[in-house]
Amino acid sequence: MGRRKKGRDIHGWLVVDKPAGVSSNAVVNKVRWAMDAKKAGHAGTLDPEATGVLAVALGEATKTVPYITDALKAYVFTVRLGQATNTDDTEGEVIAESDARPTDEDIQAALGKFTGKIMQVPPKFSAVKIDGERAYKLARDGEDVDIAARPLWVEELVMLDRPDADNVTLEMTCGKGGYVRAIARDLGEVLGCHGHVRELRRIWSGPFDVEEGVSLDLVDKLAKTGELDAYLHPLEEGLQDLPELKATDQGATRLRHGNPGMVITSDVEYGDEAWASHDGKAVAVGIYRAGELHPSRVFNQ
Repeated sequence: MGRRKKGRDIHGWLVVDKPAGVSSNAVVNKVRWAMDAKKAGHAGTLDPEATGVLAVALGEATKTVPYITDALKAYVFTVRLGQATNTDDTEGEVIAESDARPTDEDIQAALGKFTGKIMQVPPKFSAVKIDGERAYKLARDGEDVDIAARPLWVEELVMLDRPDADNVTLEMTCGKGGYVRAIARDLGEVLGCHGHVRELRRIWSGPFDVEEGVSLDLVDKLAKTGELDAYLHPLEEGLQDLPELKATDQGATRLRHGNPGMVITSDVEYGDEAWASHDGKAVAVGIYRAGELHPSRVFNQ
């Protein structure tokens, strides 16, 4: 018989405005400890030096993490022109330099090459797995890391500011799996001057905005008091990109036991993925077929 996990049965999302200098996993562990939660996870890693939205899922909300991971996200970042580093950010060593500096018009023209469906090679210092090993571990060991390009959807990439010749601030909205550091690196190459990320901030992720994020200092201050519960977002916010169906009383009971349950539908089509609610709470996610939801994930709130 397995050991029962210690902690509270607490379900929902805590949006943290992650500070620089701490890993995403460290934030998750801090939130789990502070809220005395049995289970916690996050939807999309931020590099240690990056700041902004880190959505931490608690309890049953961890089952909705894939839907936030797959959602669009937006970043504001500053590219340092004229230098390439081995990590594509300020943490690494400078490996190439150039005196060339593009004009604002050059940058604007180049941005179009990085919108729509593009192919992107992740940084060598990234968590991508190569033959079962993380790329950053291989790179730290001095191995020559060869990472295959992968598709990325970039909804928008715009220039916000050009504070000086060496720096340009951009905003990007993209889909799952995008590396801002790779955008900075590749933009520098297209412009013929090299480039790396100097500052990076995620301003929203799916339904979660940085303006509603709590600081890590506040998490520390309110730890173990129960007062952080007031900042929780409902589990259901993680499902907002899926259509909602209302389960009947009997349908909700069946769904909670993992069986297909009757739902009331309007414009959902046969075979669509959707979620069923009952009394305002998510019951299950699944596939709609002929008046019933066939569950793939069941929530026990």
